[in-house]
Amino acid sequence: MENSNKIKSLSKKLAASLIKNESCRDFEKSDFFDKKTKEQMLLDIKEGKRLSLLKSIETEKDWKIVRSKMHVPIRKLLYYRYAAVASVLLIVALTIFLNKGDDTPQFTEPVIVNNTIEVGSDKAILTLESGEDVVLGKGRTYQASYVTSNGEEIVYQTEDRRPKTEAIAYNTLTIPRGGQFYIRLSDGTKVWLNSESQLKYPVSFIDGEVRQVELVYGEAYFDVSPSTDHKGAKFKVLNQSQDVEVLGTEFNIKAYKDETHIYTTLVEGKVSVKVNPTPNTQHPTPKVLAPNQQSSLNLKTNHISMTSVDVYNVTSWKDGVFSFEDTSLKDIMKVLSRWYDMDVTIENRVKKEERFIGTFNKSNSIEDILTAIKNTNFINNYEINDKRLIIK
Repeated sequence: MENSNKIKSLSKKLAASLIKNESCRDFEKSDFFDKKTKEQMLLDIKEGKRLSLLKSIETEKDWKIVRSKMHVPIRKLLYYRYAAVASVLLIVALTIFLNKGDDTPQFTEPVIVNNTIEVGSDKAILTLESGEDVVLGKGRTYQASYVTSNGEEIVYQTEDRRPKTEAIAYNTLTIPRGGQFYIRLSDGTKVWLNSESQLKYPVSFIDGEVRQVELVYGEAYFDVSPSTDHKGAKFKVLNQSQDVEVLGTEFNIKAYKDETHIYTTLVEGKVSVKVNPTPNTQHPTPKVLAPNQQSSLNLKTNHISMTSVDVYNVTSWKDGVFSFEDTSLKDIMKVLSRWYDMDVTIENRVKKEERFIGTFNKSNSIEDILTAIKNTNFINNYEINDKRLIIK
């Protein structure tokens, strides 16, 4: 953790000096690397080059996504860009520092036996009110009354084109491991569903009444159609353990069945998070989130806490990017296992808790990502056998 903090601090100072076109004394004095390495790193940063060891880290593409979501002066944007690139390069430099006692680093080839781990894709199962299941995915089209799918998304007809006399019917969209899907509800609300997630929702909403959907489990990003477009009707996302009420906003909810916390992260607008009481706990006061805040509900104690976060790291998954900031190997592999639909075993207990900074494209193969991580000495080696990954 001490080295990680040094990297973050040094990258910020280096970024600031590059903005001002000045030298960075802390960088020059650092004992992480030799003079030649420093000169090459500065050249790489200024020219925007990516090191071959980290070829699967999509710096330029990821930067465009970040920039499109940030409304800050160009000077500050440049600072973030340099800081991001500098951080990645300093991580590589750290491997030199940690291994500078070795004249020739020893790399062993990973063991690959019938690798059947595939990159995730757009796929889902739509369960109709009747109980019928419809498989959605690339190359599959579906069309029925008031709903269509091109295999990459599912869109419900807007409410103003629906008969008002029909009874409300519910559909359920289930995303398997190795999948993702986009849905546009009948009120115009947009929802991105991550791997291993399930959303239950009405085919249409009752005019003027609270719009309710249920995130049964998993992770979803919501871009909610504002209440002003629906006669003031609020929007609620229900879950077995909490309710989130919004007026018109963008937020992310992560509520996986195999995790001990539910995380609600606000990007824009305002939401209220109300914890559902249990037999052994009282009804806590709802928490109101502001942009860039995250609530964390402990499912064992029913206690909810709040903290400020970098929303890009939380929500980048919907834009095709894995972004990890000071994240443990154990948690990284949990995320990757859902997208690549694989089983992961980490043999080294110490490695499980080691923390990593990195950004990867979700379209990369699992071998590309593992090679990039391995080349930073973050892991020693790995084995793949069918859909099973073993981290050494």
